[in-house]
Amino acid sequence: MNGISTLLIVVGLFLVGGIISFAKQQMPKGLIVLLSIGAAMCLVAGVLRLEVWN
Repeated sequence: MNGISTLLIVVGLFLVGGIISFAKQQMPKGLIVLLSIGAAMCLVAGVLRLEVWN
């Protein structure tokens, strides 16, 4: 794992924690959807940048 893929995965997991927290606080659904899209994009980008796929 290189630094960028690790960073993207960590940011994605951080955003997943934010999604869980915002859902518990009854925040607006649009904000939760926006966070989930960002988290999914970060996690997918981090996993695709792994050296396993080459």
